[in-house]
Amino acid sequence: MESCEKTSEGIGCFLGHRFLLKVFLYESSSARTATGMKNWKLQLAAVAVVLSGSARGQASSPAQAIALEQQGKLAEAAQVWRAVTERNPKDAAAFASLGVVLSKEQKYPEAASAYKKAIALNSKLPGVQLNLGLAEFKQGHFEAAIPPLTAASNVEPKNMQARTLLGLSCYGAKRYAEAIEHLKIAARSDPGNTELHQVLAQSCLSAKQYSCALDEFRKILEQNPDSSAAHVLTGEALDGLGKTPDAIAEFQAAAKVAPREATIHFGLGYLYWKSHQYDEAKREFENELSVDSSHAQALAYLGDIEMKRNNPEAALSLLTKATKLKDDIRIAYLDTGTILAQQKRYDEAVAAFQQAVKLDPAQPDAHYRLAHVYHAMGKAEESQNEFAKVRELHEKADEPLASKMAATPPPLPQ
Repeated sequence: MESCEKTSEGIGCFLGHRFLLKVFLYESSSARTATGMKNWKLQLAAVAVVLSGSARGQASSPAQAIALEQQGKLAEAAQVWRAVTERNPKDAAAFASLGVVLSKEQKYPEAASAYKKAIALNSKLPGVQLNLGLAEFKQGHFEAAIPPLTAASNVEPKNMQARTLLGLSCYGAKRYAEAIEHLKIAARSDPGNTELHQVLAQSCLSAKQYSCALDEFRKILEQNPDSSAAHVLTGEALDGLGKTPDAIAEFQAAAKVAPREATIHFGLGYLYWKSHQYDEAKREFENELSVDSSHAQALAYLGDIEMKRNNPEAALSLLTKATKLKDDIRIAYLDTGTILAQQKRYDEAVAAFQQAVKLDPAQPDAHYRLAHVYHAMGKAEESQNEFAKVRELHEKADEPLASKMAATPPPLPQ
């Protein structure tokens, strides 16, 4: 688990997906062909794509299914389409039409199955790849949605519905670099679409392309200067660029707009903490606890400040509360171990440092402190092993960047 409390780490490590844009989808009840996604507002309109009626009107049963669908009798229409496919299992158009009706019933797994059968029979059937991608997307199957949406985009490069869904699917699959590529194209076609720019900006931020993120968030703030989320995310981008004072200004703006919104005060406090402005940090962590009394990270960092001020008992009380609420806050265990070691409670200190190591084995500080505790306990071999790990980690940290780039896997709320 990556450590967030390193002073070089961005605030986004802590806030995670707190401000991720939630995109909602709805089916069009009337559209029968692929259409561009021109109207986002609060929701992303994803329109089911089907074949024209001429492809299905050659027999009475398809005509009956269409009539039932137009009357809103979707279950009956699906039953008729199933009968058509049973009579002619090679009728790709019938499977595609069955998929559309099932999608309207929100039976997306069955719809996806029908679309796959249609594609297996006729991979060039217009619109079905897009519909399959949409059905997978609505189930949250982002990886599964990418291949059919890629196929749909390749067939129609100017189809912004397919392009946008592909970008969103890459975003959902945490393939942020690919999401940026597709969402930039979609955003250029709809420059006034704030929600689309928010997803693009978040993709840039998650990919640690901070300049890209900053450009997008600034566009959003120009349209909506009172957006607390945009201020927070702009702050994250600035912090990622090493512009912590500017990031603090953005979080201050967010706190002014939404003083009771969860995590904003923690984020501001963390930035102050990074800057060694402990009085200001303490104030903001306490503000966060006034909003959410069980905010474990705020408690942990208050404990760290008390430890730095040589108030071990107050620190230990706060750190213990934090770890009882959340067992994955590394700094809480690191500080707890430090205080216990100072009090010569070595066995307890060892347990705390070992938990810190477990949460992030790549950080040398816990190994270093653990080595000193083992030495104080007379455990020479264990102490030497930990010091060896410290040396190894420092040597790895000095490796040139180029040696790491080739092995880095390509760059995901749910």
